[in-house]
Amino acid sequence: MADLSPGVASAISPLVRRIVAPNAGPLTGAGSNTYLVGVDEIVVVDPGPDLASHVDAIVGCGGDRIRWIVVTHSHSDHAGAAGALAARTGAEFVESVDEGFGIEATEFRLAALRTPGHTADSLCWLLEEERMLFSGDTVIDGSSVMIAPPAGDMAAYLASLERLSARRLRLRTIAPGHGHLIDDPANRLAGYIAHRLEREASIVEALEAGAATLDELVEAVYVDLAPALHEAAASTVHAHLLKLAADGRATRSGGAWHLRAA
Repeated sequence: MADLSPGVASAISPLVRRIVAPNAGPLTGAGSNTYLVGVDEIVVVDPGPDLASHVDAIVGCGGDRIRWIVVTHSHSDHAGAAGALAARTGAEFVESVDEGFGIEATEFRLAALRTPGHTADSLCWLLEEERMLFSGDTVIDGSSVMIAPPAGDMAAYLASLERLSARRLRLRTIAPGHGHLIDDPANRLAGYIAHRLEREASIVEALEAGAATLDELVEAVYVDLAPALHEAAASTVHAHLLKLAADGRATRSGGAWHLRAA
């Protein structure tokens, strides 16, 4: 399994190298993944946080072959270094792309897929030659993804996971925003969807048992939760509650949530 040490360029396929940023933490795991796609011409996917040492590592790996910079979403741990990297390399920072937009390089084509949910602007990039999906925070390795309203939308997120599960995409691997390369895309996506539906069912059970406030629901649904992850858990529970409300299954009065009568 390729190295996740920060600053080390690791080949994860014939066309792709990964450099992990030095921003390890409870929500970032070993750090944010930056990917360099291509050999003669390079696209940098998610340049990562605006840290000089990380930008140096990217430039040291790709140099003047870096032609384009793209991001999976606008969070600073994935997109923060875009400006600095563009200034260092003269590469084009590709922004505000539409569904189906593609970058045509000498060796490959990289296509954009809209996948809102983690954020409204989330997208994935598909390396067509290798059927490798750069997923940002739509899919990560080692844990589930935080969905934090109002930018995060649980219903949209589940729809995006269903879309990525479609067989027509023929995914071979997923290169996540955090963690190791995922070589069983179908199983991982199915597990993600099942996990979200199980979490929703747990929240419904907690509401039926009398939990009503966000803190009460987090305590009921998440067992032995580390304090550093409480805010992320609360955001995700909130996202599930908003989905339940949109589905007509829950309602809020003041700071309390309740199930709607059948």
